[in-house]
Amino acid sequence: MRQRLLKYVFPVVCLVALTFGQALAQDRQVSGKVTDAESGEGLPGVNILEAGTSNGTVTDINGNYTISVGANASISFSFVGYTPQVIAVGSRAVIDAALELDVQSLSEVVVVGYGTQDKKEITSSVTSVKAEDFNKGTVNSPAQLLQGKVAGLNVVRPGGDPNGGFKIRLRGVSTVGANAEPLVVIDGVIGGSLNTVDPNDIASIDVLKDGSAAAIYGTRGSSGVILITTKTGKAGKVSVEYNGSIAMENVARTIPVMDAAEYKKIPGAIDLGSDTDWLDILTRTAYSQVHNLSLGGGTSSTTYRASLNVRDAEGVGINSGFQQLNGRLNLTQKALNDKAVFTVNISSTSKDATYGDANSFRYGIITNPTMPIYDNTTTSPTAGGNFAGYAERDIFDWYNPLSIAEQNIHDGKDTRLLTSIRGEYNFTSNFRTAVFYSRQWESDWRGNYSPKTAKFGGGFGRSGLADISRNDRFNELFETTVNYDITAGDANIALLGGYSYQDFQNEGNFMQGGNFLTDAFTYNNMGAALDFANGLGTISSYKNSNKLVAFFGRANMNYQGTYFLSASARYEGSTRFGANNKWGLFPAVSGGVTLSNLFDLPGVNSLKFRASWGITGNQPGSSYASLQRFGRQGNFFIDGAYVPSYGPVSNANPDLAWETKNEIDFGLDFAALDSRLTGTLDFYKRNTKDLILQVTVPVPPNLFGSTLVNIGELENIGFEAAFNYAAVNTSDFSWTPGINFSTFSTTVVSLTSGDLSFGSGGVLYRANMGSPGQNATNLVRVKEGEKLGQLWGPVQVGILDNGTPEFKDIDGDGTFCDCDDDRTVVGNGLPDFTFGFNNSFTYKNFDINLFFRGAVGHELYNSYRGFYENTQGTTTDNYNVVNTKYFDPEIKDAKVNSSHVEKADFIKLDNATVGYRVNLAPGSAFSNFRVYLSAQNPFVVTGYTGIDPEVRFVDSFDDSNDGNDDPLAPGVERRVTYFTTRVFTFGINLGF
Repeated sequence: MRQRLLKYVFPVVCLVALTFGQALAQDRQVSGKVTDAESGEGLPGVNILEAGTSNGTVTDINGNYTISVGANASISFSFVGYTPQVIAVGSRAVIDAALELDVQSLSEVVVVGYGTQDKKEITSSVTSVKAEDFNKGTVNSPAQLLQGKVAGLNVVRPGGDPNGGFKIRLRGVSTVGANAEPLVVIDGVIGGSLNTVDPNDIASIDVLKDGSAAAIYGTRGSSGVILITTKTGKAGKVSVEYNGSIAMENVARTIPVMDAAEYKKIPGAIDLGSDTDWLDILTRTAYSQVHNLSLGGGTSSTTYRASLNVRDAEGVGINSGFQQLNGRLNLTQKALNDKAVFTVNISSTSKDATYGDANSFRYGIITNPTMPIYDNTTTSPTAGGNFAGYAERDIFDWYNPLSIAEQNIHDGKDTRLLTSIRGEYNFTSNFRTAVFYSRQWESDWRGNYSPKTAKFGGGFGRSGLADISRNDRFNELFETTVNYDITAGDANIALLGGYSYQDFQNEGNFMQGGNFLTDAFTYNNMGAALDFANGLGTISSYKNSNKLVAFFGRANMNYQGTYFLSASARYEGSTRFGANNKWGLFPAVSGGVTLSNLFDLPGVNSLKFRASWGITGNQPGSSYASLQRFGRQGNFFIDGAYVPSYGPVSNANPDLAWETKNEIDFGLDFAALDSRLTGTLDFYKRNTKDLILQVTVPVPPNLFGSTLVNIGELENIGFEAAFNYAAVNTSDFSWTPGINFSTFSTTVVSLTSGDLSFGSGGVLYRANMGSPGQNATNLVRVKEGEKLGQLWGPVQVGILDNGTPEFKDIDGDGTFCDCDDDRTVVGNGLPDFTFGFNNSFTYKNFDINLFFRGAVGHELYNSYRGFYENTQGTTTDNYNVVNTKYFDPEIKDAKVNSSHVEKADFIKLDNATVGYRVNLAPGSAFSNFRVYLSAQNPFVVTGYTGIDPEVRFVDSFDDSNDGNDDPLAPGVERRVTYFTTRVFTFGINLGF
């Protein structure tokens, strides 16, 4: 499929785009001068853009410009600190514009829950990111567009797996038992999936950060809200755009290990006669391509935009990658003298993926470098005759890395369909009502097969092992709103009221079987598995549903353009909660005052103080979490047949209620130096109570040994800042730096309630490191009154004569014991602060962007060192040795201790892009022609010796996003982290 795409898609798409361009181009030249409306002086560096296209230029030092535009075009004029203008060209060849100074410089429209507001009226903590500010380069997920761009928003994907999921955390940790990811709303669809929208189709992303902004979404707003607005068509001539890129990706960081020569010098090393660079044979230079074609236009009453996106990506690990196809149609129709407006959005996604197994990297790191890749014998120490010729060893935890990558099959197919329709009717200029309906369907299918000759994956032991699974999620949403605007003297009041109903249906199945007569079927003929006759086969399915019903309202007041007040409430009921707590009220109040309107502040164009308070909620993950449930417990062999048994899997809790997050926020928004310097400061404090957690209960009287209850409290305090400065803006050169910074601290206030406790007496241990070597040690301690993220263990102070570490006697009793008395905090997995630093330059037709991102103050447990850095625990068992700067050949014990906890501070050049916009001659087929080169993650500065110093906000055994993450145990780099990569991209942007 990849070769077909490379060979045919790119030229076909370009040919179609060129055809459209030639058919629609009717360009002519317009010139003029842009001046300051008050002084009449020419303005250099004004952005000139043909409306609805990417065709543009800037004024020279005297304010003059020349641009080629199409027939029936309009020209927009925009400049920092001035009110933008849009002027229809008509038949004119000369158009002058006089721009008015915008002293507020905050009149930008921001999307909020159920509407929009002028930025100058916002009284909550909301950050808006426009398309021009998104991250550049090869971006396959909408989450990547925001990485490092919003103060307080952390978007993390350790390693470079092309199919890996992103962890998104807003303002640190606000919950530990329920959904910790922000709610996503796409064009009004609540709970929309990021996988249903292509990054090229997004116009803006608005992040609702504090409780007052998110409270309008009730039980799902506790972790913040991300509002995505997709691109729409503009009235005027048909606009066709093509954006295409090809990229090359290679390995940036791995774990340093010994080569064969180094390894053989270690006492006890086992020389198997070869010299194999396992990491080299497991990786490759990966190539990817992206093609996006869009068409938009319309009339004064009808506008449309349609797009098609094709993505084909390889992973640097062999046998990993995906092919994805996205389609989208946005249509707007006005009727009844423009009083009625109908909007239809349709999008679909189809993704075929090959999931590489990161275990191949793990065993590539630890496998003896003298071991051969292949061995067709059946008697040698590396006999592979039973394993399709792949050399294997008959010892514990030993698998041929290449066999893992090549023999085992991991396929998947994801399908998404999202449709929505909105109708709005304006009875008067200040009274309108709207109805909204959407349907979203998601289907994830997985197929895995481990052949008879595969030692890893169970195929050899089960004579072939296959499994298939399917998970379907469907939801429909109906909402109706009423808006009423009132003007009373100097006060403008905007009222909103609404009703929401959302129905969720989920179903799926799983089947696993082994003992196949042939490998030919792989997972495509599960009926051929003989395991179903001997009780080893597994078949399961599920179906569940839940509903949300809500009534909500909001009132915004603007008094004299100086004083602002907002109040909202959502009364919501969910079937997921217990019978006694189905409904909850989520109120919010916020206010602001523009101090620059009240006081003479030299050099300050605008200064607004705001304060807010709000309550949001969180739901349990299961539809039937509050109910007594029964499930399958296994098989029993009775009367010559295997009979399934069933038993309780949960206890009922009719009092189960929502988590509640109570948050206050104080902020400043400002613009200074003729609005060249803008910024935002926020301080917040949030308390999350009634955490939804599973606690141990006695049996009897309970039927099951644990119950989901509301217990515990977290306190989170943080500070955020963001600044942008138009440092230079001339006709030939501009430079705009921007920086954002955030810090937070999360404290475990309580883990107990009456006789119930999450853990033992308010203390629990997480992040079990497994065995052997690590002795199943729990690395993270969670305790009431302490910060979340504490890494816990003994402190190494030296090495004893026998090669075992010497540990500190912390309790001072004269001896060291392997117990809590001689353990202490040895690090914290959560950062002191994170930051992003952006620099945008233009020079004539060139544009340059450099974006740096970093985190400071967190530690990571390097599990590769913990398991494989000691010589006795490696060479004597035929494993390779991790060879970092900490390697000491005298150490012969792998016990968890402070020496394996490393500072993981880092700063990355996330993206460096250089673009060039080609000057187009009058009558050209193109309205825009830009080429660019981009490098993503070209370097990182860090002292961490593991694969990736990125913050691990959760303990995820395989760094996937499978819902099994543990938010109570940040700070662990597991041994199955996909290698980090650097990406180099060449791209082209064409407009017609």
